[in-house]
Amino acid sequence: MKIRCIAIDDESPALLLMREYISRIPFLQLQYTFEDAVKGQALLQQEGTDLLFVDINMPDISGLELVRSLSQPPMVIFTTAYKNFAVDGFELDAVDYLVKPIAFERFEKAVKKAQEFYTYRQRTHQSEIPDALFVYVEYRLVKINLADIEYIESLEDYIRIHTITGKPLMTLMTLKKVLEKLPADQFRRIHRSYIVAFAKVKSIQGRKLRMQSGKELPVSDSYLSFISDWKKV
Repeated sequence: MKIRCIAIDDESPALLLMREYISRIPFLQLQYTFEDAVKGQALLQQEGTDLLFVDINMPDISGLELVRSLSQPPMVIFTTAYKNFAVDGFELDAVDYLVKPIAFERFEKAVKKAQEFYTYRQRTHQSEIPDALFVYVEYRLVKINLADIEYIESLEDYIRIHTITGKPLMTLMTLKKVLEKLPADQFRRIHRSYIVAFAKVKSIQGRKLRMQSGKELPVSDSYLSFISDWKKV
């Protein structure tokens, strides 16, 4: 499946380079390029696209302002000559942030990340069972394989995702929101502060779960049905 894309940059050489790079990626379909950011903004508001490459520093409207103006922004990869805009870019849920001059290898890495995220979203929209979770960790879009998740811990507005492959990952999201993204037959809430993976529960004693890592987690009164359900798995 082709990913439709639009590139916006007020510098002609940069836009030509983007055209050339996009032409080398089989799964990308270039719709339009714009040197005039305002015209690009108007088209995006009317037609939309799947992926937007946009320069941050432009005279009439910045790339950041352009993305903020869109009611339904597409996936975004920001390009710029300045590194200090990275935080702003990822606060807008950018897939990636490319600093000029952009090497093709770095461009290819960014668009492959966009492809993975696009496939994940398509599966979610079509009610297919996803095999990964995409979250923003320290301003980077990170793919976490569902099979690697042991349990998820709530920290008010943040969650900490504990995996079997490395240190925990923290992201700005509620436990309720992340539960909506997870397959119900693989993950279950056991407490106002915890979600666990069925497959990673090693044993149950009373109202305590022992996970594969050895961590013990409590089961609250509201979620006692988990214990009987786990025995059936």
